[in-house]
Amino acid sequence: MQFLIFHLDKDRYALATAGLLRVLPLMELKSLPQAPAFVAGLMNLHGSPVPVIDLCRLACGRSHAARFDTRILLVEYPMGEGQVHRLGLIAEQVEGMARFDAAQLSGSGVSSEKAPYLGKVGTHGNGIVQILHPEQLLTDDVRSILFPENGGKAT
Repeated sequence: MQFLIFHLDKDRYALATAGLLRVLPLMELKSLPQAPAFVAGLMNLHGSPVPVIDLCRLACGRSHAARFDTRILLVEYPMGEGQVHRLGLIAEQVEGMARFDAAQLSGSGVSSEKAPYLGKVGTHGNGIVQILHPEQLLTDDVRSILFPENGGKAT
């Protein structure tokens, strides 16, 4: 399976390219007052609003750094019953692609109820990379803010 590798602080993560629609440059976002701090805002994608999550804010407790290699990863976010929405993920130091077979990935040995979006780990280059599952990023409450027409429920 092919993955896009990126950083959050000094750690490396991987996102499966199967649900990745585009890699976009960082752009100006419309803020969403009263949304959780990790909701960076809305981007205008060809006239359609797309919510954007700051992965650094979510996972590391700080805002992303606006570097030349900070990108918005546009992904398909499944809502259940075949419904899919677009969701932007701000990621730092997007560095490229890597392939992992299922046999190359293993459990991290650590589980966190607060980070269900973190998956298995693998070795790439001279370090560990952890798989990020975007479909696990949002709670029901956050889904209801970002995708109100569904009532936020992933059924």
